[in-house]
Amino acid sequence: MGTPKTSDQAVREGVSEIYPRLWRYCVSLTGNRDQGGDVAQAAMLRALEKSAQFEVGTHLDRWVFRIAQRLWLNELRSAAVRRGAGLVPVEDFDLSDGRPDVETNILASEVFTQVMALPEAQRATVVLVYVEGFSYKEAAEILEIPIGTVMSRLAAGRKTIAKRTSYHAGDAP
Repeated sequence: MGTPKTSDQAVREGVSEIYPRLWRYCVSLTGNRDQGGDVAQAAMLRALEKSAQFEVGTHLDRWVFRIAQRLWLNELRSAAVRRGAGLVPVEDFDLSDGRPDVETNILASEVFTQVMALPEAQRATVVLVYVEGFSYKEAAEILEIPIGTVMSRLAAGRKTIAKRTSYHAGDAP
């Protein structure tokens, strides 16, 4: 039987597998591809630097997503101090999934636009639960909020999106 992995080994071996999911989550947090990529890279770097703090046998993705969440909150706080609070409008980014199927890209873009138009707290929660597949409890741990708040944010996000899509569906001939 081999020797158990160290926390450093576990982090180094696991980060490349979770990076695409982390990047997607960071883009949803920031509302911008470039800034999302920066936060994802910073989270990966921090995870590698702090790998000794990771507990082998626990969920690496949750740990790294929590790091990204904290980095983004710190960035928001420092940006507010430097130049006043202000987020990038949803219109300032263009994301596509790169697949050849145009109809899929259009639908994904419409759904993503609806999600990205949600307030930041709802947007992050919706992405963690509905896109990344985390349970309510796991999302609550990553966001460091009560599970009831996760449920409330998801309900509010669903209600907002449903209202917007039914309004637009009513506009069609």
